[in-house]
Amino acid sequence: MAFTPNGKHLVAGEWLDGNGTFASSPAHGPAHDFAVGTVELVNKAAEAAEDAFLSYGYASRAERASFLRAIADEIEARADAITEIGTEETGLPVARLQGERGRTTGQLRLFADHIEKGDYLDRRRDAALPDRQPLPRPEIRLIQRPLGPVAVFGASNFPLAFSTAGGDTAAALAAGCPVVVKGHSAHPGTGEIVAEAVLAAIKKTGVHPGVFSLIQGGNRKVGEAVVQHPLIKAVGFTGSLAGGRALFNLCAARPEPIPFFGELGSVNPMFLLPQAMKARAEGLGQGWAGSLTMGAGQFCTNPGIAIVADGPDADRFTAAAVEALGKVGAQTMLTDGIAKAYQDGQARFASRNTVKPLFTTESTGRNALPNLFEISGEQFLADHALSEEVFGPLGLVVRVGSVGEMEQLARNFEGQLTATIHMDEGDLDDAKRLRPILERKAGRVLVNGFPTGVEVVDSMVHGGPYPASTNFGATSVGTMSIRRFLRPVSYQNMPEGLLPDDFLN
Repeated sequence: MAFTPNGKHLVAGEWLDGNGTFASSPAHGPAHDFAVGTVELVNKAAEAAEDAFLSYGYASRAERASFLRAIADEIEARADAITEIGTEETGLPVARLQGERGRTTGQLRLFADHIEKGDYLDRRRDAALPDRQPLPRPEIRLIQRPLGPVAVFGASNFPLAFSTAGGDTAAALAAGCPVVVKGHSAHPGTGEIVAEAVLAAIKKTGVHPGVFSLIQGGNRKVGEAVVQHPLIKAVGFTGSLAGGRALFNLCAARPEPIPFFGELGSVNPMFLLPQAMKARAEGLGQGWAGSLTMGAGQFCTNPGIAIVADGPDADRFTAAAVEALGKVGAQTMLTDGIAKAYQDGQARFASRNTVKPLFTTESTGRNALPNLFEISGEQFLADHALSEEVFGPLGLVVRVGSVGEMEQLARNFEGQLTATIHMDEGDLDDAKRLRPILERKAGRVLVNGFPTGVEVVDSMVHGGPYPASTNFGATSVGTMSIRRFLRPVSYQNMPEGLLPDDFLN
């Protein structure tokens, strides 16, 4: 079915106009007008979310699970329309949108199952010791409770899985927290149709309509108002380092500072050890090229830097990567702004006398072609700007003189989402020296794989030390992400009839 956006905001069950309009900028297909967000709408949404929390935050886990599953069902009911407008707005291929929709509904259902099990509540009980001397001990129980209303910012590169009803929203709703979504202006129509699905689920299950609101973009002050509203108790964000840091600072500067869970930037370095290179340098080069260019390199886990020991095996690796990149055609980037930033990043590398071009192209307009550069380890350490993320299909090979120099480079990286070791059995001792360093730098350490693609499972960590994320103890993917929107509460000497129901079922 075709979908024509109404261009309005969804606030507590009502479709509302804003103050003026902005036009979408699709990769292809018709543009649509959308209402610009306002501070007044933010206030209305936050107040409705607080009102909803008084019922939704204390609803049974079964009720919340039913709501999450209903959202997933309603998204699937709009599958073709979501794919159509999603591909128009972003330029992403149909298969990618279909896969991302499956991930979105899958994580909603995963959280439904997760909260029904109840393990996330971390229920604890220390029995009373009335005869303890010199003082008796009271009975103390502990359980995790929801924070309150949460703000979620839609991501540019994942219009479904990290946006309106994506991972942050699913985790917050599972925890019992109403959500105010600040939609991303790169795909407002996709955001609206997903919001329509959430509204249908609200009506189907009878939850308070203030449990979810979508406020479209078009006004920078809207995002600032969302994170500064006193009723908002936490923020989930996926985006640029500059944008995320600005919002993080606003959260910290509030009269009541709140946690800001931002997933920001990462170059996801790969360390290719000697025996693995000797055995399969060509295959590693080809594999890296495929990972580097997947989705036009617009993944936060894009492996932008490969560290290799200088020599013939490094030559084989780079030659194979260059050959593979030469077969990659132009790909449409998500927005004109992202395309311009990619071109600027390429220019930054090309302007360095220390950087050797291995494969260069000219990207124009919204299309991106891959680029590959090379530098020595010593020169890389001397130029910090080369370790900053270029969002797009650009790779850098860093040649070092030894595995010991690899260790030095590893220690000098900032926080990352991922770090990868490519190794064979003969590399085990070298890998053992690298692993403790890399686990301090990244939230996920891989062996013999490529980091593009994040599994939505219990054991996944998608986060890492700053600037990969603003909270190194959290993840934005996997069931553990629910912890971001919970806080522990102890109950002392409380009769069972007064305890939260989650203690009893």
